[in-house]
Amino acid sequence: MLRPGGAEEAAQLPPRRVSAPVPESAPRPTAPDGSRASARLSLACLLLLLLLLTLPARVDTSWWYIGALGARVICDNIPGLVSRQRQLCQRYPDIMRSVGEGAREWIRECQHQFRHHRWNCTTLDRDHTVFGRVMLRSSREAAFVYAISSAGVVHAITRACSQGELSVCSCDPYTRGRHHDQRGDFDWGGCSDNIHYGVRFAKAFVDAKEKRLKDARALMNLHNNRCGRTAVRRFLKLECKCHGVSGSCTLRTCWRALSDFRRTGDYLRRRYDGAVQVTATQDGANFTAARQGYRRATRTDLVYFDNSPDYCVLDKAAGSLGTAGRVCSKTSKGTDGCEIMCCGRGYDTTRVTRVTQCECKFHWCCAVRCKECRNTVDVHTCKAPKKAEWLDQT
Repeated sequence: MLRPGGAEEAAQLPPRRVSAPVPESAPRPTAPDGSRASARLSLACLLLLLLLLTLPARVDTSWWYIGALGARVICDNIPGLVSRQRQLCQRYPDIMRSVGEGAREWIRECQHQFRHHRWNCTTLDRDHTVFGRVMLRSSREAAFVYAISSAGVVHAITRACSQGELSVCSCDPYTRGRHHDQRGDFDWGGCSDNIHYGVRFAKAFVDAKEKRLKDARALMNLHNNRCGRTAVRRFLKLECKCHGVSGSCTLRTCWRALSDFRRTGDYLRRRYDGAVQVTATQDGANFTAARQGYRRATRTDLVYFDNSPDYCVLDKAAGSLGTAGRVCSKTSKGTDGCEIMCCGRGYDTTRVTRVTQCECKFHWCCAVRCKECRNTVDVHTCKAPKKAEWLDQT
């Protein structure tokens, strides 16, 4: 039954063509084998591309996770180790304990150096990548982390050698005989820290992954690893003991000792501030300045490829945790000030009462007794971004 006007519309339609029936015995037309294979290949490529676009980018695990394992270092269970690193781990389990201690030390130092910055070297609990996606970008922060992690391994192994904690190394065997400095001649003696072994093992272990990859990012990591190792060597100090009548110091016995790791951290922090942006040369064997007029990087400079995000808001793609809820200083004009730390979003103020020990006195014998003092202070924390602004970054 036609609706009103249907007859006119039906009359205007062109006559429908009716195909002649195909006899059952006639062969059906088929596509050539080559076309069918090409179509299947195109469909497979399309499905693979869609899969890669929907999956999150992979973040490589790292030997840094050894620091989270403590004394439970089991080489086969450490994610992110390449075959050479796993071989060294299995061959030198006592050194791996020192590597783990070094990892915890350099992470603490990294967090100390950046405690007043938007990016504050935050680690992720139970995450094998330790820092998450933030290390995917070839930024200043990545340059610093690779440098200080390499330095931490050198420092920890060198210290363990001199303290007799390792069976494969001890005091530096090369500091023997007589030497001289600005104060005159002296004899090498005591137990000099074995920086040679620390540097050699750190280079073999830490650089193993980058030496396999051989791409531009690996070249950057190797350069910054070397900067970290040389930074520890830079702060070796000479310690001496005087011999003679009434301490006249007519004879001196001296040895080389590691400085506190804080000095290495402070130095690498300054290198971070002066890091040089570079690009890899066409042959991939060296660096060149990223822009015309930029200075060339030296062996002691940290280098990076990519500009850093501002770390203001939560950005899962960039690995930024944002600064919402971070404590800031109302009066500071530096990076810890509320204006910079909160990225102009403003801050909340909470009044907090803190209890501390004060007026401590020593009582014979042998106790120290203190009073409890209450102090009320204002704590300023960065406001969270507006919802629409936050959604744009996630």
